Amino acid sequence: MTALVAPSPLPVLEHRLTALRRTWRGGVFSSLVSPVLFLLGLGVSVGGYVDRVGTLGLPYLDYLAPGLLASTAAQIGVVESMWPILGAFEWNRLYHAMRASPLRPADLVGGELLYLVLRTGLPALSFLLVMIGFGTVHSGWAPAAVPVAILVGLSLSGPVLAYSATIKNDNMFALLFRFGVAPMLLFAGVFFPVEAMPLVARWVAYALPLWHGVELCRYATLGLPSALPVVGHVAYLGVWVVAGYALARWRYARRLTD
Repeated sequence: MTALVAPSPLPVLEHRLTALRRTWRGGVFSSLVSPVLFLLGLGVSVGGYVDRVGTLGLPYLDYLAPGLLASTAAQIGVVESMWPILGAFEWNRLYHAMRASPLRPADLVGGELLYLVLRTGLPALSFLLVMIGFGTVHSGWAPAAVPVAILVGLSLSGPVLAYSATIKNDNMFALLFRFGVAPMLLFAGVFFPVEAMPLVARWVAYALPLWHGVELCRYATLGLPSALPVVGHVAYLGVWVVAGYALARWRYARRLTD
């Protein structure tokens, strides 16, 4: 008998897009409103105090905006890899139904990552348009910030997919936020230069994928030089993507065969 579903990540992507059709309107609204609120609340208001000191050498709004763009992609990559994934394992057991078809664990992980490309790319594009409206873009390379944001989201999604495939209770997500996501957002150079931190904290920040994304987004929108060449940042994020995919694929296979 010919299989009705060929092994491919596309059916998983199709399922996620079908579910997104019910909520996309709210997502479009938040993708436009959230950047405006962040840039007004932090870039303009707090930036007024920062600019009086003038230590950054550029308006704080310009400095903050690309960091927020990268951190938004990071948060999307993390959140989309948490509750929907645990639900597919534990609550509605959707993954178990998919495994009854020819779909393999690699297809499940690949479909989730393909979905994340769209899920991070569109909000990143919206954020960039808002940045242009605020006058914070000063480089012709600014469109490159969108694929950078996608790369940031993918670099974090893989490890979190693996984590979600390991736990059985969503209370464990609180630990991930408290000891992983929150420190990363605070100390990856989004709000202030990493160089202002102690040496040990600086090296921790350098190890975080978000810092590399922030540096690339600032280079794209402002043309600011970085401690590493562009290819170094991209390669490091690529390692996280590949390693995260391999880890998630392994954890999915273990979970679905237990």
